This record gives sequence, C-alpha cells and structure tokens, in this order.
Amino acid sequence: MRTPTRRTVLGAALAAAGTGLLAACSSDSTNGMDHSSGSRGATGGPAAPAGPSAAPTGSSAASAPAGFVLPNGPEVAAAEARRNPGPERKVTLIAAETTLDLGGRTVRTWAYGDVLPGREVRATVGDTLALTLANHLPQPTSLHWHGLALRNDMDGVPGLTQAAVKAGASFDYRFALGHPGTYWFHPHSGVQQDRGLYAPLIVEDPKEPLRYDKEWVVVLDDWVDGVDGSTPDAVLAELAKGMGDMGGMGGMGGTGGMDHAGGSGHDMSGTPGTPGMSGMPGMPGAPGAGSPSGGGAGPSRMPMGARSPLLGGDAGDVAHPFHLVNGRLPGAPETFTARPGDRIRIRLINAGGDTAYRVALGGHELTVTHTDGFPVEPATTRALLLGMGERYDVLVTAGDGVFPLTALAEGKGATALAVLRTGGGAAPGASVRPAELDGRLVTAGSLKADPSVRLPAKSPDRTVQLELTGGMAKADWAFDGRRYDPAQRHPVAAGERVRLEFRNSTGMWHPVHLHGHSFALPGDGPRKDTAIVLPGSTLAVDFDADNPGLWMIHCHNVYHAETGMMTVLGYRA
Repeated sequence: MRTPTRRTVLGAALAAAGTGLLAACSSDSTNGMDHSSGSRGATGGPAAPAGPSAAPTGSSAASAPAGFVLPNGPEVAAAEARRNPGPERKVTLIAAETTLDLGGRTVRTWAYGDVLPGREVRATVGDTLALTLANHLPQPTSLHWHGLALRNDMDGVPGLTQAAVKAGASFDYRFALGHPGTYWFHPHSGVQQDRGLYAPLIVEDPKEPLRYDKEWVVVLDDWVDGVDGSTPDAVLAELAKGMGDMGGMGGMGGTGGMDHAGGSGHDMSGTPGTPGMSGMPGMPGAPGAGSPSGGGAGPSRMPMGARSPLLGGDAGDVAHPFHLVNGRLPGAPETFTARPGDRIRIRLINAGGDTAYRVALGGHELTVTHTDGFPVEPATTRALLLGMGERYDVLVTAGDGVFPLTALAEGKGATALAVLRTGGGAAPGASVRPAELDGRLVTAGSLKADPSVRLPAKSPDRTVQLELTGGMAKADWAFDGRRYDPAQRHPVAAGERVRLEFRNSTGMWHPVHLHGHSFALPGDGPRKDTAIVLPGSTLAVDFDADNPGLWMIHCHNVYHAETGMMTVLGYRA
C-alpha cells in the first residue's frame, strides 16, 4: 500500500485533533460514506444499499466543524429532491491496473476498464445516475463529477465529502442529473487523474435546439504514466522538491512565486521543511515510488523553455512526453468519418494534468455553441484555447477531403492529432500544423452567455477574495499563502449572490475550478465552472449559492492542486 497523499494525511490528523473531518467521512460504513468495510468487495458483488442521506454516525460526528452544512445533511437532501430525480441510468465502473495501446506504444497504467478515455457515460437530463465504482487499484480512489451541480455527498472529494474508496472496495454514486451538457469524471485522490483515470459524461437534452448530423467527443490529454519508468507520483515528487536559482532561472517574486521570465536551470536539492510532502507517494524512499509496480522513477520531466504569450508567460511545469486525442498518439490517430456538408457537433474536453491546448480543424471554421455545459451566443473562430478541465462544444460543416484536428500543446511545442475524413486523399502527417492554429482565437472572456442561462443582474451579497500564491521555486502553490487545509472554510449562505475574486500574484496561469456550481464571467459572460486566470491579473466571477454543502475551489493543474492550491467554500447551516 502506498503512503497516503498530503490531503489524506491532513484529513486524518484533523480528525484525530478533533478539529474536523465531517460526519459524512465517518469510518462507520452504516453512514453510506465508507464502503470499505465489506459492503462490496473487489469482485463487485451485491451489497446492501447505503443511503447517501443516512444520518451521521461514528466518532467524527462530534468533531465535525460547527455551523456548516454537512455533505449528507438535510439541506443537501432537500436540494436533491428539488432536482426531481428521474429514472436510473445504471453503470458499473472498474478502476484497475491495465496495459493500454496508445497507437504503437504500450504503457502500463491505471484506467477505467481497458480503454482510454474510459467508456463514455451518456444519460438524459433528469435521469438519476446510479454508478458503482469498484476499486481494483493498489491505492484508495474516488470519482469527482467535473462540472455537475450535484448533491454534495456524491462530489467525490476524500476527506471532505466522502471517505476514500479503499483498495478492494466499492462505492455507489447516486445523484440526479440536473443540467444537460458536456462533462467528465476523474479521481480526486492525489495525482491519479494524470494516469488513465478519466472518461466523458454526456448529459443529453431531448429539447436541444441545436441540429446536427454527427457528433464527436474529443478528449485531450498530456501523457507521462508508464513512459520510460515515469509516473505522475514521481513527477509530483520531482516538482515538490522545488527549484533553486542556478543563474538561468529568473528572480523570486514577492509572494514566493517564481519570476518565469528567466531561463531553465533546475536545482533539484529540495526545499527543507516543506510540510506534509516528505511522505507523499513517489518521494525518494517512499513506498510505491516510480511505476505502479514499484519500479524506477524515470527521467526528469521538468520542462525547458515552455512559454506562451497567450498564457502570460510560463506555459507549464511538466514536460509530458506524449499528447493524445482520444487516447491515441499522432502517428496512429483516431479517424472520424462523415460526408461532405455534414453538420458535426464536436464536444472538446481537456483532461490534461498540466497542459493548455490550442485546437483547430484544418480547412474549417468552428462555431462555438457551449462552454462547460452551458450555451453561449454562437461565435465563429479559427481556433480555441482550453485550459485543464474546460470544455467547449463547437459546430463545423464538413468539407470534402481529409482534415487534421490538431491540438497544440500551448507553449510546449508538441501536438496531438485526430483526423476528419469525408473523402479520398492521404491522411495528414503526425506533425501537421494547420494554419488555423495561428488564426482568430476566441477566449471565454469574449463569449456571451445565451440569454436563457444568464444570471439575473444583481449586486453580490458577499465577495470572497482569493489570492493565488506560490511558485515552482518552493512548490508552495496555495490560496492566500495557505496550503490546503480541509478545516478551512470560506463561508457563504444559501440564497446569496456570491462574487469570487481571484487575484493571481504568481508568475503562472491557473485554471480555477469551482465544484458543484457554475459561475458567470463578467459582462453577461458565459456560465462556466473552470476559468483561466492569467499571471498578474484578477478575475471576478459571480454565482448563486443554491447548492448547499462543502465545495472545493482549486487550480485544475493537478500538480498545483496536490501541492496546496485548493480551498473550501462552505455553506453555513
């Protein structure tokens, strides 16, 4: 068994100190939150149902933070009832070690089944998703339903909304699908998301006004697991050591962040006294460092010169060796077929750990119709930029021929590829770079929400100010200079209009993600759950506090989040 991640260590310490894991995280399996004590084994056999709204039991009930809604409290149950849960869509999902073929290159990794991405889950708005996760991995895991406004005890954050699903155990996720759109799911346990543990979730609307002939779900990913001995845990361990000034690096920012205007030298001597990091998986000497079977840690994955003016400077912290579209390398791309003139809906999802992608379809314009599940006023563009966790739906009218769908790893000089074929002709080469990548580019800030989903004009009742702090030099990514602590709560009250004000004082861009809600960008901007905050800038977004519980806010760079850039928004009871 591997050493627990920083967040699980923190959670256990807080519970022991009496300050606070939630009653919902009790180790008593009768509360429906921890199924590891025999309710269902690794074989996925039958189990007695565990109600998500069961009353809190166990010793943690007495130590739960006072004054906040519990993830399985009556307020959460009432909010779920208002969603009018409909017929069940039943799914079984097995997380396990497996070997995947990426298109001429095989890797040993962790995945949902034996495909990458995991098999798409598709349901209809109003359905109740009833999904059983069987954990055949050597570590505890969970499932987070990215972008969904769902009941809080199903949000999948170990140590906050549920107990981790132990190795050999299972968990029954059950919740209403209240809004249509393009979503996805992945673990919220350590850096597991940067393996093969992700899959699309498409919630269809029978009343969808959009008309199209074909649909293509496109999942983008940066890949490191199983390549020359590398694992995400080993990458995290390398990053967590921090980076010293070896002459080529820039100066240090006033908040402890790195001035990313400098060069590329890396001092791997580490940062003494970094709390909670020495026992993390992948650390030298830690159990399970390196490959899933405990092998070597692989070569350095620190990037050299990864820079992008579009992202405000530094493009990323990790040099992933591969970039994939739908689990395929550019040399063996997925090919999507259609007829000339077909109207195609493409649902784009960035499931990467550290990479923004600039996406274009050679020979075509894209009409943006949705972002993060919500409709926008249609906007035509040549290219799109997706930060980690973001989704865009676009329409294209297919031309006649063979066309590259290229995802440029922004600032990293690599590309991922898929192919649209409507006629004869040779397939594009792996390194093709269509001119559209350098053409007109639409960003989220330039889009307008469709009038049907705009938030009514209202002054905020409360403003929550969050400063994004830290840097690569000390691996001290955080909000307000304070690394993630599940007992820290930014309070809000049900019914409030809340403004989140993100001020980025670091030298790097961050895709910030709010769980359980969608927010509106300024000026009738689109409804989103993930938005890019550029270095040196401030982004203010508004949302209505209409989904009670304890909700994560974090950077969706998986390595920034796991080294501390996470915090909690808590509804007052």
